[in-house]
Amino acid sequence: MAILKSYGACLRESSFQFPRSHRIDNYKRRNVKWRLPQAAIIPDFHLPMRSFEVKNRTSAEDIKALRLITAIKTPYLPDGRFDLEAYDGLVNMQIENGAEGVIVGGTTGEGQLMSWDEHIMLIGHTVNCFGGSVKVIGNTGSNSTREAIHATEQGFAVGMHAALHINPYYGKTSLEGLVSHFNSVLPMGPTIIYNVPSRTGQDIPPRVVNTVAQSPSLAGIKECVGNDRIEQYTGNGIVVWSGNDDQCHDARWSHGATGVISVTSNLVPGLMHELMFNGKNASLNAKLLPLIQWLFEEPNPIGLNTALAQLGVVRPVFRLPYVPLPLEKRVIFVELVNEIGRENFVGEKDVQVLDDNDFILVGRY
Repeated sequence: MAILKSYGACLRESSFQFPRSHRIDNYKRRNVKWRLPQAAIIPDFHLPMRSFEVKNRTSAEDIKALRLITAIKTPYLPDGRFDLEAYDGLVNMQIENGAEGVIVGGTTGEGQLMSWDEHIMLIGHTVNCFGGSVKVIGNTGSNSTREAIHATEQGFAVGMHAALHINPYYGKTSLEGLVSHFNSVLPMGPTIIYNVPSRTGQDIPPRVVNTVAQSPSLAGIKECVGNDRIEQYTGNGIVVWSGNDDQCHDARWSHGATGVISVTSNLVPGLMHELMFNGKNASLNAKLLPLIQWLFEEPNPIGLNTALAQLGVVRPVFRLPYVPLPLEKRVIFVELVNEIGRENFVGEKDVQVLDDNDFILVGRY
């Protein structure tokens, strides 16, 4: 009987209800002013994960003083994983020959072929092993603002001294979108903005740079458009590093650039240091130009990867889609090394011409 009473009460509570007329609700909707979501009108609704602890932190002013920054190569084991032993050797050779900073996971370091886990791990490893001797600048840029924010938070959390940020590539945005993208990451710490239209398909014009330069976190610009653009910025007090090794001597000594973010310094760090520190040296610049031209005959880092393998300082392992330069180009590199002097290049082994079968191409890793 108790069960039946309970069942009857349940029926009464769940008795059929006629639907309310929508006329009153529709009238109310038409007379209610629509309000923006709170996240759209509160600029700090999503706060960055930043720390204000000062121990071991680097200011933008510290980064602005760097003259030779190497876009460091990432070497691989035969299965495609990072070869950290070879990587540590490369970084040590940079430090010993006067490089003041390294870009980790940039285009030269093949950040575009890394997972974000790999990327942040390599930044953290570099800071842990070398952060007291060289400034570690992590490439945490992305064409997705969300990814750039997340990677930059992680990069600074593992100790990088500065971030490198590119403008959104492929899915390009407006000039106002560029400003918003950069302003989303600048508050997190010292930042270098990288302008390389040949890769992104979009120039970062002075209008955008002058706007974001109001942020105290902007350390400067890595500029690949040319020395006229560099002089335009340096004339307005904006720090610039040349992104073109073949133009960096003139950029440094005739157009006001602070220095260079270099690919060539992976091979000849001592000579690149001399080029950036010891005043105008047209003869040294001319001596290096054939090597620089050889390095960039194919898209970077194909030439560099081939060269370092032939110098014996990294294993001849390529992550696809990169493949080694053809045999005739590999022969030319050995000739260039002999002309410039083997003692000026990294490593201690004799340079050699590798055969096609010596290279390992990895598609899955």
